[in-house]
Amino acid sequence: MQLVSNKLPDLSKVPTVDEVGVDERVARFQSRSIKTESKVAALKLILSMIDLTTLEGQDTPGKVRQLCQKAIHLHDAMPGLPHVAAVCVYPTMVGVARKTLGDRDINVASVATAFPSGQAPLSVKLDDTRMAVDAGASEIDMVISRGEFLAGNYGLVFDEIVAVKEACGEAHLKVILETGELGTLDRVRRASELAMHAGADFIKTSTGKIQPAATMQVTLVMLQAIRDFYYDTGRMVGMKPAGGISTAKLAVHYLVMLRETLGNAWMTPDWFRFGASSLANDVLMQLQKQATGVYQSADYFSKD
Repeated sequence: MQLVSNKLPDLSKVPTVDEVGVDERVARFQSRSIKTESKVAALKLILSMIDLTTLEGQDTPGKVRQLCQKAIHLHDAMPGLPHVAAVCVYPTMVGVARKTLGDRDINVASVATAFPSGQAPLSVKLDDTRMAVDAGASEIDMVISRGEFLAGNYGLVFDEIVAVKEACGEAHLKVILETGELGTLDRVRRASELAMHAGADFIKTSTGKIQPAATMQVTLVMLQAIRDFYYDTGRMVGMKPAGGISTAKLAVHYLVMLRETLGNAWMTPDWFRFGASSLANDVLMQLQKQATGVYQSADYFSKD
């Protein structure tokens, strides 16, 4: 496990974001064309990077078991498919997911820390985290206190992340910035720096409950922060865009951006994830099209 200094960075020294430059780079990523063989490889890689997610108030054990079965059997008529990276659920559903998945190499991720608002005392957030880990979660997706961050109380936000990281034990920590509430790319960059210095294993765009959620512009700024943090510290940090990525075409654009910003070392589920519920079906439809030349009806795929 890589060491973390747990020292609050001087956020006044964080470079400002050239928003025009970010838009121009994103436009170039979206113009890339990928040939058939490479496209199939990219689609399979996307599948392997998905955190298959259900985070609804109406979630039931039956719904979570169904989602886990989908994670295990993405499409049995198409042999050779990778499995998804994780199933992501609320803490109360972690035990159900862990039991259903058994000893398969699929992670159970759990949101925690009073998701999605983060509006709870630290003691509640830590109990939330420990409950999920004790139930079998190997990954924790926490939310930062956006109100405190926007008020400039960076030390408080930093200390909360450090405390949650400690409560995670061996579980990996993904820190959700909720970029749609931060307002500017400069704040996204500062929040990324803060989270990484506090010990985040991943930084994540969104809860999926606020619009806008993940955008390519926000994700590029976060990838650039990860790159610069790696150059400064030698520590790799993962990235998870979440919310609004529902088509294979868009996910491929994200992969192009990832490769050209961070390089091949990050092109694995260990370092990049998509938080999604419906993306898997569109990727499967595209793979079927590549194999047969025709699209299958959406009715051939399980509902998410």
